Amino acid sequence: MRPTARTVGELRESGHVLRSVHEEIRANLLASLRAGRDPWPGIHGFDDTVVPQLERALIAGHDVVLLGERGQGKTRLLRTLVGLLDEWSPVIAGSEIGEHPFAPITVVSRRRAAELHDGLPVEWRHRDERYVEKLATPDTSVADLIGDVDPMKVAEGRALGDPETIHFGLVPRGHRGIVAINELPDLAERIQVAMLNVMEERDIQIRGYVLRLPLDVLVVATANPEDYTNRGRIITPLKDRFGAEIRTHYPTELADEIAVVRQEAALVAEVPDHVVEVLARFTRALRESGAVDQRSGVSARFAIAGAETVAASALHRAARQGEEHAVARPVDLETAVDVLAGKIEFESAEEGREDEILDHLLRTATAETVRAHLRGIDFGILVDAIGNGAVVSTGEQVTARDVLTGLPALGESELYDEICARLGATNDGERAAAIELALEGLYLARRISKESGGGETIYG
Repeated sequence: MRPTARTVGELRESGHVLRSVHEEIRANLLASLRAGRDPWPGIHGFDDTVVPQLERALIAGHDVVLLGERGQGKTRLLRTLVGLLDEWSPVIAGSEIGEHPFAPITVVSRRRAAELHDGLPVEWRHRDERYVEKLATPDTSVADLIGDVDPMKVAEGRALGDPETIHFGLVPRGHRGIVAINELPDLAERIQVAMLNVMEERDIQIRGYVLRLPLDVLVVATANPEDYTNRGRIITPLKDRFGAEIRTHYPTELADEIAVVRQEAALVAEVPDHVVEVLARFTRALRESGAVDQRSGVSARFAIAGAETVAASALHRAARQGEEHAVARPVDLETAVDVLAGKIEFESAEEGREDEILDHLLRTATAETVRAHLRGIDFGILVDAIGNGAVVSTGEQVTARDVLTGLPALGESELYDEICARLGATNDGERAAAIELALEGLYLARRISKESGGGETIYG
């Protein structure tokens, strides 16, 4: 609930205590840890590596740079820091940079505080407003980050050297909050130099004027290791001013990879868990492949976009074929790979073999998923039925009902029910997806054959 104090006098009477941003974050982080609450909601795979390092850096009051390849959750981790700020924080009403009522730092606010005393008006700022994020680009200027002389204020009659002529940039406007800079090496080196005073002395210099503004900010940044040699680098003095440099990584556990996809993907149709698992295993196989340029990484966005694409494929089929319930099936994975291939950078020696590599790794991921969930099931009766001439037709435009009605009869066998039970399939779409995975597993084990073409796949 938003506090009710509206003046400095009321704020003092409420017992409010001024804390720096670092003290505030430290206290809230320690309170969460003591209470057993997770300070990092939505962060997966960093529990034993990145998170402990980040927590120690914040407790120490350090500015932080996260170093890692694309799609490792660096930006999401930075945005989660907002949850460690107080929900509501008082600011001087009308202050350009959100100064605390007990500690005005600009000329204008100090003058107002001297004139109004306990009557100085107070506003309340939500913690979401205390997080400032900037994507570093080569055209970013000192004025963008630090500030510049405002010609309009000069035209109004103020002297050029008057501190009130300054238009504050991103960092001063992040006073009493968190300033995040994404892709820090992309900043031109002369712009990084302008950050040196902010990082160490916590003051700013604009066109020869030194404004002794004791800024209270937590500066956090992200960088890709490859940027140090390709597009740019973090200059040594600036790098030295960050108290902590923390390496991020892709999820090391399959469960974490799946959790990230489930959390981030905006799915327009149902995607069974085993289909998401194939995508997760496929992504991990790409990261381990010597044919893929690992310096550029294989982003978590690859699996996320893959899940969204197979869901779209299922909805597309449902719309065209009149299915009531859209459910993604293994056959939709091939359509996703066709779309996502451009997100992968291969080693130059593999030119011309890209499709072959992707197809091989997708088959490997599918086979691993089949072994993980269907191990121990006796498929002999189904293999025999297909060996005696039965065929199963599926495809990206074949409905789940058509897949199920086209399955060979197995007499008293409960094989289909056992497959569906293992994969938690209940409705027609889920059952078709489960049995299709089993058929693909049998094909990959070379127990049955498969022919694909014209949007149709036939197991026989």
